[in-house]
Amino acid sequence: GYWTMMLMRRLTVRGFIVTDFAARFGESGAALLGWVLDGRLKTRQDIRPGLENAAGAVKDLYTGGNFGKLLVEVTPP
Repeated sequence: GYWTMMLMRRLTVRGFIVTDFAARFGESGAALLGWVLDGRLKTRQDIRPGLENAAGAVKDLYTGGNFGKLLVEVTPP
């Protein structure tokens, strides 16, 4: 399997937990926002209009039927 291939190629695996960098959340948030605003980082949103589409949106969320951030747009009556 993959572990054998990694061992034979002497690869290094290093994990991290995002909360290890909690002290830098503000700094990274500001940098990311700047990149979005000046066009260097693109975001994708999958917006489903209407509460009646919420069940389908949840299904797609768990089955890979969406792209980017999945939102259900609910407007006042």
